[in-house]
Amino acid sequence: MKELYLEERRQEILRQVQKAGRVSVYDLSQQFGVSEVTIRADLQALAESNLLVRTHGGAVPAGRGLPELSLTLRRQQQVSEKSRIGEAGASLVADGDAIFLDTSSTALAIAQRLKQHRHLTIITNSLAIAQEMLDAPGVTVVMPGGQLRRETVSLIGTDGLEVLRKLNIQKGFFGAHGLSVPEGLTDVSAAEADIKRPLVAMCKQVVAVLDATKWGRVGLASFAQLNEIDIVITDLLAPASRIDEVRGRGIQVITV
Repeated sequence: MKELYLEERRQEILRQVQKAGRVSVYDLSQQFGVSEVTIRADLQALAESNLLVRTHGGAVPAGRGLPELSLTLRRQQQVSEKSRIGEAGASLVADGDAIFLDTSSTALAIAQRLKQHRHLTIITNSLAIAQEMLDAPGVTVVMPGGQLRRETVSLIGTDGLEVLRKLNIQKGFFGAHGLSVPEGLTDVSAAEADIKRPLVAMCKQVVAVLDATKWGRVGLASFAQLNEIDIVITDLLAPASRIDEVRGRGIQVITV
């Protein structure tokens, strides 16, 4: 198997646990070409997020289905890359704009750089972003109602989206589990995708914010087709061939 980024490896470990019902530290170490110490750290991190259960020499599933990595764990991945992407995303936002930020850790990195803006409206279903803006008096936060989703620290449900159709949303910033051709932007959560899909249609400009690990990956549910994406902001490690393929579809790609 080709060398994987940390998050990719942990997602693959989760898939194998769900498929086989059990994995061993030794087998995973041989498969991924990393030390048993590294695999134990992977399993421990996933166990601490309640994504699997540690056993002697391996792990078993925590429950049904393939859960997504929690916001807490995602914030610990590709930290420097997400910081640069966040800065580049924030640079596209002007005072007086109305923007959408989703529940991704990269969108949170954008929000952290918008606190000095004036007359800015942020539409979001992320409780973490709403909390981040409590000390930003020049920023108005608008949240659709919904049901609490603890994994992403967000509100889910589409019933509250109708009120947003009255707003002129200049830009929407969307993280994703993956960007691929032809699936477009995908999420591992169908509930999150159900919210993002109509919001993509409401935004005058759609900006995908993705680190290099997301290119070529396909999640459970698509929420934006390639022809709906205007800009992709990614990091310098993103695969050149995939960038060229996306640029060939008329999409601007910014690498930072």
